[in-house]
Amino acid sequence: MKKLFLLAIAFVTLTAAVKSDGDKIPAATLKKLDGSKVNSSTFSNDGKPIVISFWATWCKPCKKELDAIAENYSEWQKETGVKLIAISIDDARSSSKVVTDVKTKGWEYEVYIDENQDFKRAMNVNNVPHTFLVDGSGKIVWSHNSYAEGDEDKLYENIQALAKGEKLKH
Repeated sequence: MKKLFLLAIAFVTLTAAVKSDGDKIPAATLKKLDGSKVNSSTFSNDGKPIVISFWATWCKPCKKELDAIAENYSEWQKETGVKLIAISIDDARSSSKVVTDVKTKGWEYEVYIDENQDFKRAMNVNNVPHTFLVDGSGKIVWSHNSYAEGDEDKLYENIQALAKGEKLKH
């Protein structure tokens, strides 16, 4: 019984490490759409905000969110300099669909594939869509899980605030 109790405490301690405000982007190897590799620790945007959006080809809310952002993305970039990085969590069996989806949708984001879900685990993402906002120094300052119509507006408000050096609305 004592061993079971200690094991339960250890499990809770290990699973409680949730990415929160102030955490840096962890290092994990991701695959580019051309098959080459990149390390997530190299993500940067010249001191401007970065949005990291975890998605999957089978996730309809994920695609709705990325489509909604795509409608205004060029304006967002002009106003704030934001960069969106879309991370597909599709495994090796379904990752070929990622390139097709990106081309069909016309998304102008940087898109990477996390086939082994190492980055997903490092960011403590349990389900998709899961979106993170990162400041110019690479610190995670906001996150949101799931998607409902209009969530992209709240994201943009936070991007604007971050670009202006203001406090974010959690």
